[in-house]
Amino acid sequence: MQLAFIGIPGIPMVEPGDDLLELINAGLATIGETIQDGDVLVLAQKIVSKAEDRYLDLRTVEPSAEAVALGAEVDKEPRKVQAILDESVEVVRKRPGVLIVEHRLGFVQANAGIDQSNIEGDADDPEAICLLLPEDPDASARALREAVATRLGVRVGVIINDSIGRAWRNGSLGLAIGVAGFTALEDHIGGQDIFGRELVVTQVGAADEMAAGASLVMGQTDEKTPVVLVRGYAPREPEAMDQRGVQPLIRPRDMDLFR
Repeated sequence: MQLAFIGIPGIPMVEPGDDLLELINAGLATIGETIQDGDVLVLAQKIVSKAEDRYLDLRTVEPSAEAVALGAEVDKEPRKVQAILDESVEVVRKRPGVLIVEHRLGFVQANAGIDQSNIEGDADDPEAICLLLPEDPDASARALREAVATRLGVRVGVIINDSIGRAWRNGSLGLAIGVAGFTALEDHIGGQDIFGRELVVTQVGAADEMAAGASLVMGQTDEKTPVVLVRGYAPREPEAMDQRGVQPLIRPRDMDLFR
């Protein structure tokens, strides 16, 4: 297998209501490329959230007593802490400067994915505006996949990608938070290795591996390449409904050794 990761140039600053497929097609046209059957489109979470108008003005947030106390404990602004709590179901870890939560979508990450980097703030209060994760990243991925099928007549996979840290290693990397069009978790349990031994635990996080590879092309700072086309993987839609989307990648709580 050969995989190509192609950064799509020329994607402008995305605004609420923008047609992401139109922007992607325009960017591909500048390098003489088009979307083909079997491609995978990896989109940075931030442009999906912007297009879906997931902005939050912290000046509209009234912090609870819990948020005020927790903010003092972790040295974070109480309104932002309240926004984090509103997007979360549990505080997993905390210390000054760090607040790790379980997002309502099941992801364990810092600050519930709420971000203020690379977004245009308010001149009067630069820290007031932040960006939430998409309401339903799997639905966002499905919608783009269906738009590609309807308007271009090709079948693709789609990944919504976010930068997430890990409990056991330094540095963030790209991970899938939304998936459509292929099996995010490839299960090889019951198969055999090259010597014929049965595989008893082998599962491959295919969507996460592609998201991480695409993140190298996207960059993490000011590279302005929020969409990457992956060619050569040939995604296949899973048959079982419970294997669709990103949920198969999320470890069940009772198997999470880091909680």
